[in-house]
Amino acid sequence: MTEGVVTAQPSATVRQVAELMRERNVGSVVLLDEQGSIVGFVTDRDLALGALTDGRDSSDPVHAHASSPVVTAEPGMDVEDAAELMVRHGIRRLPVLDNGRLTGIVTLDDLVVRTGDVELAHHMTAQITRAALPGFYFHDRGG
Repeated sequence: MTEGVVTAQPSATVRQVAELMRERNVGSVVLLDEQGSIVGFVTDRDLALGALTDGRDSSDPVHAHASSPVVTAEPGMDVEDAAELMVRHGIRRLPVLDNGRLTGIVTLDDLVVRTGDVELAHHMTAQITRAALPGFYFHDRGG
């Protein structure tokens, strides 16, 4: 688990969050309301393929491009359970909440490092991609 989670307010602009990702060298930002509750999750992919394409305005609030509700984990969750949750929901990052408070984030890379199982990473990547892009695997390619 990575403890230093990058966060922003939902009212931040798409540009501000993109710049924050670049400055902090991260691929995701958790959106927190004034009480510190998670209200959304935005990834670099969300910005690149949604918020910054088709002539959209980079001054739009980022919350319009965020995933919500956010799938989360608990601190004591087993590695296998976290992996299964990520595959089931087609996600590569899993914020960790301890009694409703954001304490970290588990990424696909974290699971690989923790288990040392490169084959697990390949399997999870394939499964997550299939979940995230079902049309590519089952329609567009004739499968």
